[in-house]
Amino acid sequence: MGAFDPSKDKVLKSWRSEDTGLIISINQYGEGQPKVQIGPRIILRKDGKETQVRSGRLSMEDLMWFYDIIDEVRDALTELTQPF
Repeated sequence: MGAFDPSKDKVLKSWRSEDTGLIISINQYGEGQPKVQIGPRIILRKDGKETQVRSGRLSMEDLMWFYDIIDEVRDALTELTQPF
């Protein structure tokens, strides 16, 4: 297996929690199957700029938000993984 090539890594669809900054996305590497990724988290720094951090452990607020969008994520992943 070769080295990771960032140009082959695509975000097909993403969702962002306005409250916690958590990102849920559907990604595809090269011609591989699309997969769901949890994280990163986008936070606002003290200087007012946004930055990415690891999602780490999920809070109840994160989990409830993910629960609210899970059907939409599942439907999008199903659509994206249909045979071409």
